[in-house]
Amino acid sequence: MVELFEQLPEVAFFVKDRAGRYTAVNGSLLRRVGLKERGDLLGKTVAEVFPSDLAARFEAQDAEVLRTGRPVRDQLELHWYADRQQGWCLTTKLPMRDALGHVTGLVGISRDVRPPGETAEIPAAVAEAVAWLQQNYGESLTAISLAQQARMAPGRFARITKRLFGLSPQQMITQTRLQAATALLESTSTSIAEIAVTCGFTDHSAFTRTFKSALGLTPTQHRSHPVKTPGRWH
Repeated sequence: MVELFEQLPEVAFFVKDRAGRYTAVNGSLLRRVGLKERGDLLGKTVAEVFPSDLAARFEAQDAEVLRTGRPVRDQLELHWYADRQQGWCLTTKLPMRDALGHVTGLVGISRDVRPPGETAEIPAAVAEAVAWLQQNYGESLTAISLAQQARMAPGRFARITKRLFGLSPQQMITQTRLQAATALLESTSTSIAEIAVTCGFTDHSAFTRTFKSALGLTPTQHRSHPVKTPGRWH
C-alpha cells in the first residue's frame, strides 16, 4: 500500500498503532516533516515529530478515532511544512480493526490543497466566482450561492472545484473565511466577536469551533500565542 501512495506526491500517507506510533509512512509525509529516512519516523508519535500545538491537535484526532472507531473524513486543516511554509490540507483517518472488530490502529491520508491561483486551467466562470468569494466572504454564503456566481449548476460547480482545488465549495468558503479571520487576529485589535461576524460566521461559538478544528487553537489562544513557524521538527 505504501508503494501505491508513493505515486501521489501531494498525499501524505500513514498508519499508526493503538499507541499512536507510526508503523508505515510514505515519502510525502517524510518530506512534509523534513525527514529523509523512514526509520527516523517509524515508531515515533506525533509529539516527537511536530510542534506542540500541532501535535496536540493530531493526538486528539487520533485518540477520538481509536476510542470511538468513528472516522475523520476530509477535515480541512492548516498545516506547517518543513520549509517554513503554511499550507492547507484535507485529512482523513479511518480505524483499523481485527477479526473481532476491535480497533487496532488507524490509517490516514492528508492531501495538500492546491491554492486557486496555481493553475492556468481554471475556467473563467470559476475564476470569477473564486475572486468574488475572496471579496465577499463576509456575506451569507452557501455552496449553491457560490455556484450561482459561476453561473453553473451546483453539482457541476462542485465537481470542478473538487477536481481543481481538492475542495468542495463549502470547504472553499470556510478556508477563505479562516484565512481572513487569521489575518485580522494577527494584525488588528478587533474583538473576536466582531471578527466572527465580519468573516461570515454565524456567531462567536461557530467561529471558535471552526477555527479550533482547523488550526488547533481557539481564536483567543491564537491571538495570544500565534502558531510559531517551526524549523526542523525533530
